[in-house]
Formats: sequence, structure tokens, C-alpha cells
Amino acid sequence: MRTKEFEPDEIADAAMKVFWQRGYAATSIQDLVDGTGLSRSSLYSTFENKQGLYQHALRRYQTVTQANVELLASPEASPKALIRQLLMRIIEDELSDPLRRGCLVANATLEMAGQDDAVAELVAHNFQHLKKALEKLIQRGQQSGELSAVKSPRALARFFVNTIQGLRVLGKGSPAQQRRQCLLDVIDVALDTL
Repeated sequence: MRTKEFEPDEIADAAMKVFWQRGYAATSIQDLVDGTGLSRSSLYSTFENKQGLYQHALRRYQTVTQANVELLASPEASPKALIRQLLMRIIEDELSDPLRRGCLVANATLEMAGQDDAVAELVAHNFQHLKKALEKLIQRGQQSGELSAVKSPRALARFFVNTIQGLRVLGKGSPAQQRRQCLLDVIDVALDTL
């Protein structure tokens, strides 16, 4: 039996870039063939169908967002400074992307999560991963007295996950000349909740 000459995760990473730029519905199998360099038959034999490849790409996207979770785990910096740094990282991602792709998970949520339970589960897992990191950081800030202990760490973490996704959407949809200020305004208001 012949072994596969490619790594499925590498193919999923290449497909992720195609889906991220075009969206699920606008991505054709030919786009995926072109983007991955694999034949149709190899794509189908490995991932079953376009939907299977999309789901694998969403799982792989967590490796892209892992750096944000790791940032929040930094024990030396203040929790509020880390949250600000994360939000500023999101802004810079948005402003530096000429394709204005936004966040693959946010895009998947808006386009597919209401129609596909597996996609809904994958995006929920991604959001949960970030929420847990934020909640832990906020708890640390409340225990040290840096952050007010009046609000629930879980509620604040959910608020910041929502804020991050909102920044991604605004980054894609705001007029170019107002984009930076629009995103900075959101950050200023969000940080005031702490």
C-alpha cells in the first residue's frame, strides 16, 4: 500500500488560507486544488469533501490563535496591560492585512455556524479556549487588586471575547480612513469595564 506523500495538517493550513480569503461558500473545489497543490481525488480521499476540509482547517486555525492565549498567560505583566496588548495586536492584525480577512473563526461563525453543527462546535471551542485564558487572567487581576472584583470574571471574559470578535468585524467593515480610530475607540471603552 502506498503512503500519502503529503501531511494532512499542511494541506489543511493551505486550505485554511483559501477559506480565510474567500469564505466557505465562495471557495470552489478548484480553488482548493489550486491552493493546496493536491488533486481532487487526493483532497476527497483525505478529507472526504469540502466540508471535511473546512472543519479540519478550523481546527488548525487554533494554532494561529494560540499565540494570543499564550500572551494572556504571561505572569510578569499586569492583567490590564496584557488585555490591552492583546486588543492592540488584534487591531494591528486588522490594519496590516491588505485582504481584510478578519478572523477565520468569526467568519465561520457568521457564515456557517448557524447551518452546520460541527462548525458551530468548532467555533465554540475556539471561543471557549480564549475565554478561559481571559477569565484566568481577570481572576489574577482581581485577586491582586489591580482589577475591580465587582464584576464576574466569567462575564468579563465573555465580554472581551465578544469585543475581540467585534474588532475583527469592524476591521473588515469600517471605512479605511476611520478604521484605526474606530478600533481604538472600542479598546478604550472596553478597558474601562475593568
